[in-house]
Amino acid sequence: MARTKLYLVRHGEQDQTSDHASAGGLSPLGREQADQLGRRLRTVPFSAIHHSPITRAAQTADIVGGHLAQVPRHACDFVVDRTPVPSTGQRGRYPDRWHSWLDGVPMDERDEDAVALRAAVEHFGVTGEQDRNELLITHNFVIGWFVRHVLDAPEWRWIGLNQDNCGITVVQWDSARPPTLVSFNDTGHL
Repeated sequence: MARTKLYLVRHGEQDQTSDHASAGGLSPLGREQADQLGRRLRTVPFSAIHHSPITRAAQTADIVGGHLAQVPRHACDFVVDRTPVPSTGQRGRYPDRWHSWLDGVPMDERDEDAVALRAAVEHFGVTGEQDRNELLITHNFVIGWFVRHVLDAPEWRWIGLNQDNCGITVVQWDSARPPTLVSFNDTGHL
């Protein structure tokens, strides 16, 4: 039975002086978190490292990649920072208490009806002829969406599934079973 195991990791801590700008890099703590993450993952036989092109994720991937020198890595639009927001016709799928918060999501982060996040799950959440392990260095809400998907939770339930910087969440697809959550927000290496 072929298996796909995705290691979903939130980038290291961002430099607080960047005010969460996409060009903001890692803080000194974020660089240390990424180094500890790389040490933790160095024995996993990854086939690829996919990272968000946003600076904090790219820098995390560079540091982690130093511990996984033979693993190819690349910027990947499937794992860019996104916030799934319901369209007008889908607002009823989200509890009313979240509507005003969702209305305030910046335009450049909005993923209406999670179209891009659904495509990311479809792209990565497949099995092939052989087992594979892939590392996705991404952002909190992207990880929350993957977890929500594998648990078959309501669409809005990605809210509150918070991931620590450089925490590891593992989701798995088997060819003969539904996807499973293997671990969530493992920070034992930090």
